[in-house]
Amino acid sequence: MATPAQLGLMDAASPVMEEMIYFHDHVMLVLILITCLIFYSMLVLISSKYIYRFLTDGHVIETVWTVIPAIILVVVALPSLKLLYLTDELDNPQLTIKSVGHQWYWSYEYTDYYDIEFDSYMLPLGDLSKGDARLLEVDNRVVLPVDTSVRVLVTAADVIHSWTVPSLGLKMDAVPGRLNQLALQCSRVGTFYGQCSEICGANHSFMPIVIEAVPVEVFEGWCDMMLDEE
Repeated sequence: MATPAQLGLMDAASPVMEEMIYFHDHVMLVLILITCLIFYSMLVLISSKYIYRFLTDGHVIETVWTVIPAIILVVVALPSLKLLYLTDELDNPQLTIKSVGHQWYWSYEYTDYYDIEFDSYMLPLGDLSKGDARLLEVDNRVVLPVDTSVRVLVTAADVIHSWTVPSLGLKMDAVPGRLNQLALQCSRVGTFYGQCSEICGANHSFMPIVIEAVPVEVFEGWCDMMLDEE
């Protein structure tokens, strides 16, 4: 969960988010080196007293400043493509859930467990307990087992929404009449918050997402409890 005055990314809670943070650091290092080189070159040119007025071309330097940026782009593009394909990797999911966006709440279906279904609304300020996050808590959380490959099917019932959980590296548009899917795997126990990231109407800011990652035994107990309630 983000904190006030936070400058960096959230702590990773999934293997994909870890790779995203590594890629971010990799690109930032490249950008810092390029920026330092440019400022150093500007400083040298400004402070130099040597001027050659008859210089009209320089094939060598033009070749250098064309080839080097091309190499830098390749260095950045290769890990970017790897990460792009990694986010779409979905290999034998052990659990499938369906998320449906509504104005302005989410509904979830666990079709692998005898059709467990529930709606998830944001808790109003009067119902919050001490320590709860304002505008982020919901009445029914999405409970998932840790270290388990999960497939999330995302769609919408009315307008376009976006199912987003930053600490897990997840963002998928929920489009009416279309079923999108993404892969999810929580690498540690915890509670992870997200929000709708597509403007969907007057209460767009009030449809949060809360994922609670628990051990497998706790998840099975939660499923039994949900089935008993039904």
